[in-house]
Amino acid sequence: MKFEFSPIGIIHSPYTEPAGVPIQCVFANGVTGTVEVFPEFAEGLTDLDGFSHIILLYRFHRVQGHSLMCRPFLDVRDHGIFATRAPRRPNPIGLSVVGLLKIDGCTLTIGGVDIIDGTPLLDIKPYVPDFDVRHNAKTGWYEQAGNKQQTMADDRFVNNNEKK
Repeated sequence: MKFEFSPIGIIHSPYTEPAGVPIQCVFANGVTGTVEVFPEFAEGLTDLDGFSHIILLYRFHRVQGHSLMCRPFLDVRDHGIFATRAPRRPNPIGLSVVGLLKIDGCTLTIGGVDIIDGTPLLDIKPYVPDFDVRHNAKTGWYEQAGNKQQTMADDRFVNNNEKK
């Protein structure tokens, strides 16, 4: 079974290279960007302006290949790719929860951006705390991670030669 997706827009940010991008939205305070939704999808933005945060699903377009094991930015040990948020995945799909600051036509101004400029947007979903927040969630290896100080990406996930 094969799936095919087409972008519904393009994400713009101040980041042109993977190195230096905040590793998660929580480390991107004050960083703004825009989402350019293609005109044919404009009607789908109706009523989105009532939400303070949105979930962006996008394709990691600068990633080549995948690895089933990786060393995430926040730890010093290797883990299975599905136990991380690393981009070098079999299906290179990213997810970011960003602030929705403004909508002007087909342009969304967003805050807390941890995405490379020019990233193809696959979908937008509203962030709803009643649905999305899980209390008493367990966080696996992250609870014992040995490198919780790193907040910016390097280039370890861009090509097949991961830095370790």
